[in-house]
Amino acid sequence: MTLLKAKSILSKDFRIGRASDRLFGSFVEHMGSVVYNGIYEPDHETADEDGFRKDVLELVRELNLSVVRYPGGNFSSGYNWEDGVGPKDRRPVKLDLAWRQVEPNSFGLDEFMRWTGKVGADSIMTVNLGTRGIDEARNLLEYCNFPGGSQYSDLRRSHGVRDPYKIKTWCLGNELDGEWQIARKTAEEYGRLACETAKAMKWVDPDIELVAVGSSARHMPTFPEWDRTVLMHTYEHVEQLSLHHYIGKRENDTPTFLAMPLEMEQQIKDVIATCDYVQSVKRSSKRMKLSFDEWNVWREPDVPYTPWQTGCPYDWVKFHMEDALVFGSALMSILRHADRIDIACQSLLVNTIPMILTNKGGAAWRNPTFYPFLHASRYGRGEVLRLETESPKYDTKLYTDVAKVDSVAVWNEEKGELTVFAVNRSEESIAYELDIRDFGSVGFAEHLVMNHERLDAVNTADNQGEVKPRTGGATTLDGGRAESVLPPYSWNVVRFNVQSA
Repeated sequence: MTLLKAKSILSKDFRIGRASDRLFGSFVEHMGSVVYNGIYEPDHETADEDGFRKDVLELVRELNLSVVRYPGGNFSSGYNWEDGVGPKDRRPVKLDLAWRQVEPNSFGLDEFMRWTGKVGADSIMTVNLGTRGIDEARNLLEYCNFPGGSQYSDLRRSHGVRDPYKIKTWCLGNELDGEWQIARKTAEEYGRLACETAKAMKWVDPDIELVAVGSSARHMPTFPEWDRTVLMHTYEHVEQLSLHHYIGKRENDTPTFLAMPLEMEQQIKDVIATCDYVQSVKRSSKRMKLSFDEWNVWREPDVPYTPWQTGCPYDWVKFHMEDALVFGSALMSILRHADRIDIACQSLLVNTIPMILTNKGGAAWRNPTFYPFLHASRYGRGEVLRLETESPKYDTKLYTDVAKVDSVAVWNEEKGELTVFAVNRSEESIAYELDIRDFGSVGFAEHLVMNHERLDAVNTADNQGEVKPRTGGATTLDGGRAESVLPPYSWNVVRFNVQSA
């Protein structure tokens, strides 16, 4: 049987840019059971002294997250940060309108900072620019980052936190163009508010970085005009513009679903073009970076949601093998724009379209999407290379000329490692040739493969390893040319050791 063939030429000199460590981040929001019965469950048998589930902590540490965004999301547009600090017995129980749930505030800012300390990740904080504004933002920043001797820094110290948290990155609200958002705003309204908030926050701490809210989605009728208007107000005062994207299967059509990350790729290009247009209009030497602070695949949930509860699962879903392939392509789309995307947060970490699933009082386990993220976090830190790739293509009802092999390569010169990530979107095996002669003396390290005979295969509490990667993929290396056989519908990680370059 003759295999389909694809080929990529790699050169250490053809570089897109260095992948920021902050591309390997996630997102924790007070939504469903992300926090309560997810990362925080004081009655669980594995709970530590702070009420954090140690089984979840172990899985999160495995991912080696660089940053975690908090507390939302839609939740942040109606949240009073003061409710979640200080003695727990004095914290109010509130109604959260974003997700129609009861918020006990037993997990708040200080708990989140302790949790991220145990995870080993930096925090990204979101301020409420929905129902609140400049005062809330500057006071929260003072609480977190000012050493002491002022009202809110001394309040932090009275709560037992002597040293400031020194949070570097702050989001100026969330999705405020959306009609689902509490205190939705026009682009003009938000742009002016974000500008003035940014000024005040940087007067408190000039070393912070700020993220302005971009369009919530590419299908929004105001995209990308919202982004242009917001940047005209904020360009001189922020370091990143946000973008969000969720990929959902529209019908029972696997080839189309696997091609849908192309829309995410186009959104990135559209937002970059908008940023560069504003840079030109303003005659600025500053090049705006992007914060892809919400991205993921989406599937109909497995568990129904009951409103006005605490910790009831919302969008709790066991992802399929098929979803992991789309997730992997989305992740590669971010890496391919490492020259402009500075931050990326998979959304959400636990129990809501998650990488990690839990049962209340029970087990924690890895969703199939856990593994492409894990591999990228381990092997995707370095210089992203510009591939010259030839691949067979296919057409669907929505897309034409879709490459059957979707790939990206990362060169970590310090470690002497070259890694190629590849998704085979085809129902057939493909022989993928890699021309790596430019890297000199190269040795084959390993070929990781994740696939399954059923695209609807899932992991469960009782069968946690149904979908997982394996070593021993079929790769040969001869004289600077490697050939990897990519199984049908598979995620692949092909790694090489470079002795000299």
